[in-house]
Amino acid sequence: MVKLNKIYTRTGDDGTTGLATGKRRLKSDLRVEAYGTIDEANAAIGLARLHTQGSDIDGMLERIQNDLFDLGADLSTPETGEALKWEPLRIVDAQVERLEHDIDTLNASLEPLRSFVLPAGSPASANLHLARTIARRAERLMVALAVDDSEVVNPAALKYINRVSDFLFVAARSLNDNGNADVLWKPGENR
Repeated sequence: MVKLNKIYTRTGDDGTTGLATGKRRLKSDLRVEAYGTIDEANAAIGLARLHTQGSDIDGMLERIQNDLFDLGADLSTPETGEALKWEPLRIVDAQVERLEHDIDTLNASLEPLRSFVLPAGSPASANLHLARTIARRAERLMVALAVDDSEVVNPAALKYINRVSDFLFVAARSLNDNGNADVLWKPGENR
């Protein structure tokens, strides 16, 4: 369990932050950027949930928000080969599989796509599209981190963040009357 007695510690005043391992990194470090962007996606999902209360999708989003904290913990505890005094929290394949199941469930009742979908529609959908773009940015940062030879990223974590943005897209369409109220791109319409 996490216990925070004091919100400010002054330890970050020099532009560094502590990883879960206790090591310090610059706040601009790619790993910190990645888990910070996960946090941003989580906050955007929280905004979307203001418009999904009482729906099945709201429960799915709540699980994703919790998983995103797991993902942040995973990223903030880099695998270094050094022994830790605790078992680090890692994203596992079962979390990816649950998301895939939720995507398949929602996608089954959606109208097939006939065009690209603009990030619009109902308030819930528009907010989910925003969260989706933030999740995609987090994924790009995680991929950049994963290809760095001095870093290790859990492969299940990469799969998970990829599925999150897929889920958010399908959920946004679902909340746009199962795709019937999607706002479609009209190529070249304003020329």
